[in-house]
Amino acid sequence: MSKIFQRNRALGYVSNHVPLQVRYIKLRKENLVVTCVGRAFHTYGSSHFALLSVSGQHDEDISCVAADSYHVYTAAGSVVRAWRRGKDVKHEYPGHDGAVRLMLPFGPHLLTVDEGGSLRVWDVKAEEQHAELTFSRDVFEVTALVHPSTYANKVLLGSRQGGLELWNMRTCKRVHAFPGWESAVTVLEQAPAVDVVAVGLATGRIVLHNLRYDETVLELLQDWGAVTAISFRTDGHPTMVTGSPAGAVVLWDLEERRVLCQMENAHAGSVTGMRCFPGEPLMVTSSPDNTLKMWIFDLPDGGARLLRLREGHSAPPAFIRFHGSNGHNLLSAGADSTLRIFNTVNETFNKSLGKASYNRKITKKKGWTVASALKMPPIVAFTSEMTREKEWDNIAAIHQGIPHVTTWSYDKVKMGDLKLLPERFDSVESKSQSKVTATCVCLSQCGNFVVVGYSSGHADRFNIQSGVHRGSYGKPRAHEGPVRGVASDSLNQVVITGGSDCLVKFFHFNPAGSLVGKLDVEEPVDRFCCHRESSMLAVALEDHSVLVVDMDVHSVVRRFPGHAGAVTDLAFSPDARWLVTAGTDCSVHTWDLPSSQLVDCFQTESPCTSLSFSPTGSLLATTHVNYLGVYLWFNRTLYSHVSLKPVDPEAEPQLVDLPSSLGKPTSEENHVPVPEEPEFTSAQQINKMLITLSTLSTSRWQNLLNLDVIKRRNKPKEPPKAPKAAPFFLPTLPSLEMRFDLSDAVQKAGVDESRTFLEVNQNLTVFGKLLSKSAETDNFDPVLEKLMSMGPSAIDLEVSLLAPAAGGSVALMLQFMRLIDHMLDSRRNFELAYSYLGLFLKRHEDTVASEPELRTHASILREQQLSGWQDLQNKMLYNLCVVQALKTL
Repeated sequence: MSKIFQRNRALGYVSNHVPLQVRYIKLRKENLVVTCVGRAFHTYGSSHFALLSVSGQHDEDISCVAADSYHVYTAAGSVVRAWRRGKDVKHEYPGHDGAVRLMLPFGPHLLTVDEGGSLRVWDVKAEEQHAELTFSRDVFEVTALVHPSTYANKVLLGSRQGGLELWNMRTCKRVHAFPGWESAVTVLEQAPAVDVVAVGLATGRIVLHNLRYDETVLELLQDWGAVTAISFRTDGHPTMVTGSPAGAVVLWDLEERRVLCQMENAHAGSVTGMRCFPGEPLMVTSSPDNTLKMWIFDLPDGGARLLRLREGHSAPPAFIRFHGSNGHNLLSAGADSTLRIFNTVNETFNKSLGKASYNRKITKKKGWTVASALKMPPIVAFTSEMTREKEWDNIAAIHQGIPHVTTWSYDKVKMGDLKLLPERFDSVESKSQSKVTATCVCLSQCGNFVVVGYSSGHADRFNIQSGVHRGSYGKPRAHEGPVRGVASDSLNQVVITGGSDCLVKFFHFNPAGSLVGKLDVEEPVDRFCCHRESSMLAVALEDHSVLVVDMDVHSVVRRFPGHAGAVTDLAFSPDARWLVTAGTDCSVHTWDLPSSQLVDCFQTESPCTSLSFSPTGSLLATTHVNYLGVYLWFNRTLYSHVSLKPVDPEAEPQLVDLPSSLGKPTSEENHVPVPEEPEFTSAQQINKMLITLSTLSTSRWQNLLNLDVIKRRNKPKEPPKAPKAAPFFLPTLPSLEMRFDLSDAVQKAGVDESRTFLEVNQNLTVFGKLLSKSAETDNFDPVLEKLMSMGPSAIDLEVSLLAPAAGGSVALMLQFMRLIDHMLDSRRNFELAYSYLGLFLKRHEDTVASEPELRTHASILREQQLSGWQDLQNKMLYNLCVVQALKTL
């Protein structure tokens, strides 16, 4: 799997073609709505229409869903599962030879029908098969199931051939066969009246049939095609609701036998799921257009209005970007011409800015059914800024195949009234010529200006507040071919453009300004990605390579080989350390800019079309071909240690599954273990010729020579009083923590009392004993380790006790000087050696000068000190000269 990115979850999935289910929970006193989203299902509460739970992932796409008060039943392939609480698998029912297409909860039993025509009856708790019926697909192919009310053990089956059959599931015998209406049965629904069942046919006819007398009570015909869903109101109104493949919902008055109301634009796709809540004037509908809607029947004509809505993109999104500084909101544009806001924290905060329209007022007034010709082509790219979002539009978008640039308001959550277009493209002569399209767009960081690149080679600047054209870059055009990328710096000083003529040009931000410079990249430019804080620009070329350009010095600073296919999108990390690229070869690469190495690479089953890094660096968002969702990936480096070693660009990347709607896996088979990288430990010394410093903080050694001044300054006005119960008779160890020295306690058997008496008479501390022992072993590591664990006051005390007058000896002082000599010679802990030597000379300068042995060794220390300092000084001066020379270039 990826070393950096870990699967988080998918956003934007609401429903698909599988019909929704409604189940009432007595403990919650609420109706729950279950919708399918591919390999998982969602559960929504009817009170606030909020997402309550997400099921685990199935091995295959869910083909049908059923529900009762206790379980939610799902069929994926030939396996049927029963779920409790919307996320826990309670039972499994394997055994079908083909994919299960229909299910019906039947008291303590469950009926399932597969595509081979096999109908099986399962005991829900025992997970055992009670009975099996087989129907020939040529004679009677089951297409619908319903349990008629008050008909004990009876199930009514509808067929593709048009006939109906009533079966007793206890005896497995057919009770009665109904001839049908010479049309395939698509829906069966129990009517509020006993013995009456509503039959929906593929021809659009709705038949209310009395099963007891085998008579048709009422027959209706809808004009929108086949009947896809039927439901009845049970709140005192004799109303039947039917759905159609065209997305229209028809309300029927059963008493007057006429159409009560029609909602022509209820959904953009077929109405596959529809349920009226029992005893409430509410109805929920679902559709493959990825929407779930709740309607309330409160209009004067008996019609319904939209009450609540959950929706996502009805066509795959193609461009995404994070908006804001907290990384909670994500802008997404899809092939359905809509611009949406997805919240990464709470899906109830998701919003839609609407569909792009040539005339938004007419569309809002007449609806999309009448004004469908005003729908604009899909958005292919957009740019946004937060600076002026409270004052005017702060999003500019370009559309596929047209030169118009639309503006949108993030704060007002709607499309703006401006359409940015230069006069040269709006004239009659230009319209008769080849069609010009907008290819790239950039919004200045101040939020006032929009720079647009066109396929004609022009680059124009507009004021986003007024829509006034403020000038063009280049004389007369910025590039000889189409402009593939535009960008601006953070101070509005430079505008950068890239074109198919293999040039990257730098212009003064003011259009009247001249060309600042240009850079030949030797290949046509494909797209731009700018990181304004670091003045770096990522340029994707048509040969699939990626360049990183410094916008200040106008030069290429990094060159990456790229992908095996075209680069689809690029994104900088917030600190500009990584560059993430995606290509049509289904791979996502992460490049480390300081080291110019590929540090991570993974592959997905579908090519990534767009990606974006969150401003906090915690999430990476991606979109993929033929997928309706937006996928989020965790940045593992923020939460755990990850060793990023260079990866071979030619190596085959590993295939990684896309994130699911569930934030975390629910079973062990869905959990992919993350391999733990061993933590890197640096060597104590890389090279003996180099000078190595210690890792101690400066407070432990920097003020050793000034302890007297610090103690006088920090001396309290009154002497500290010892507590009455203090164990004053126990010796303590000099350290940062309070610890007692019990090493001299003679309580063990076999201790030499004479030896203990001599050690006590020497009055040496623990440090003094270690220093004295090093004269025999010639090992100074324990001494140095003990010295580095002490605080400044303890070190000063130990150095002072080395003198003969304080209980030490000349030999002990000489051994301390040998310790300093060892530190200087090894060139490790360089600053500590100088601090300890300075403190030693300050405390014992008279003794060193009077003792010949110490005086002789002091001259040796002086030579060691001068040699080390000269090497350090030479290296520092050399580095300063190199830096100064680079500044003058």
